[in-house]
Order: sequence, then C-alpha cells, then structure tokens
Amino acid sequence: MFGREVEPGKAMLLQGDPLRGLRETGRLVRPARLFAPLPGTPPAIFGIGLNYREHTREFAAAPPRYPVVFLKNPASVNDPGSPVVIPRICADPPQVDYEAELAVVLARAARDVAESDALEYVLGYTAANDVTARVWQKQAGGGQWVRGKSFDTFCPLGPALVTRDQVPDPQDLWIRTRLNGRVVQEAHTSEMLFPVARLIAYLSQGTTLLPGTVILTGTPGGVGAGRIPPVFLSPGDLLEIEIQGIGRLVSPVAAEEPPSGP
Repeated sequence: MFGREVEPGKAMLLQGDPLRGLRETGRLVRPARLFAPLPGTPPAIFGIGLNYREHTREFAAAPPRYPVVFLKNPASVNDPGSPVVIPRICADPPQVDYEAELAVVLARAARDVAESDALEYVLGYTAANDVTARVWQKQAGGGQWVRGKSFDTFCPLGPALVTRDQVPDPQDLWIRTRLNGRVVQEAHTSEMLFPVARLIAYLSQGTTLLPGTVILTGTPGGVGAGRIPPVFLSPGDLLEIEIQGIGRLVSPVAAEEPPSGP
C-alpha cells in the first residue's frame, strides 16, 4: 500500500501502481510502519563504486576511467527503521560498514539511452545504505564484490520515494551520515565523478534496465573502513542517513539471532 505524507505522522492513501500511476483515495491514515518505497521487489540493484573523489582517496585508489559497477541481491532490500542484521559469518572479525548513497529508481525500461534524455526514465529518488561486509567484499568473495554486499538487510532504502519532478537536479543534494549521533559522512552530489544521467546512459548501453531497477550512485568519503583505526558496525549502533529533500533513513544495528531448535 502506498501513501503520500501530508503532515508528520499522517499520510494520504494512494491507489494504483507507482509504475503505472497513482491516485489519491481521500483517506488519511497514520502509518504504523514504513516499508522500502519501491513498486515491488526490484528486478536488479546496480551499485557504483568509487564515485566520489574523497572515497577514492581514503582507499588510495585512482579515480576510475569508467564507472565501477557491481550488483546487490534484490533480497537485501531493507525497510526504514528495520535493523541491519550482522550475519554470524560477518561478526568475526568485525567488518560490516556503512555507505550512504543517493538511490535512483527507474520508471520504465531503458536501453541505449542518451545522457541528455536519461533523467526522463527516472521514477524517483530515495536514500540508501549500501551496507558492506569488507572481508567478504575483498578476500572471501573470490575477487567479486557481490557477496559482501548482498547479505540480508544490507540494502536499507527510504524513508520516501521523491518523484523526479520534485528533484530538479539530482546533482544538487547534500548527503550526511550519522553513526550514534556523530556525523561521519558529509558530501554534495555535485562531487560525483559520474553524475546520475551519465550512469543511467552508461548502464543502459546494450543492456535493458527493467522498470523498478534501482541504481545506487556511490558513497562519499568517510566510510568506516577508511578510518584510522577502522570503525565497523556493532549491535546497538544507530545509523542515520539524510539526503536533502528526501528525508532521513534510520537503521538500528543488530546481531543475527542464533539458530533455534535442538
């Protein structure tokens, strides 16, 4: 069920499908909880690595010539307010990291899109946390990033999907991350090495991006693995990712429960 916030804690219920159109029902409700603001399970989640210069610097990496592309499991999508769960296989050594990102959701199929037309394919924007298990990303994943970024709950999205018409320029937004109340990331989307329109055009070359596809546009500097000493997530932590004009995505951190049964 979809809704449009009309005031804090109150929403207008909407009827229909975000990909085909929504209309107001005239019914106001107080939502008990929020779900990831997507039209359904995304057909694909594309991630972009090293898309902010400060992020390349903290890992002593050269700015990439082309976008660094990876995929996340669509089942990793997590709702606003729901915990990021540290799997038992990621608890020792500590390795789970935060990555605040602007997320783009596509409204319609895109293939061989020109950069000048790319934003016309956007349904809306939301905040994302590209949660990453660094050991699985760098060593245990066989040289691929997908495994370390695809554990359950590792893709919080929200709190709202802000439609394209309400974001005149996706390269004019502030992003901030707070870990337990302390600002650990702060950047402006104008600092992206590859802006949103270029990413959509690049990913669509020779490739059909289906409606509902999510693109995570990269994280700024300030991630835990880039700090001295490193700062990884622990049960009891609280993450807050705020993007100008979109809202604040809040995620507590929890440990995976031990298996039940004999």
